[in-house]
Amino acid sequence: MTKFLFIGTAAAALIAATSAFAYDGTKCKAPGNCWEPKPGYPEKVAGSKYDPKHDPAELAKQGDSERSMEARNAKRSAYFVKSGKWVYDVDKIPE
Repeated sequence: MTKFLFIGTAAAALIAATSAFAYDGTKCKAPGNCWEPKPGYPEKVAGSKYDPKHDPAELAKQGDSERSMEARNAKRSAYFVKSGKWVYDVDKIPE
């Protein structure tokens, strides 16, 4: 039993050691920059079938939510400076 365990462990270690050296890096643009596109992938993505064509209104949602978050945080911190009490819910802050 221990002989099989030893052989299995040795085989696993050998596989792990050889898989780390499997890629020789001959097609790397720079050390560590070894990504290569699949054949047929365009050099320029814009205007190709791979272009995601994001909707500007959809992209603007993130900026809008960040601006509203900053406005709420400004209200909270102004009320905290004035009263010394932190109120998380902006609707509960007295005007």
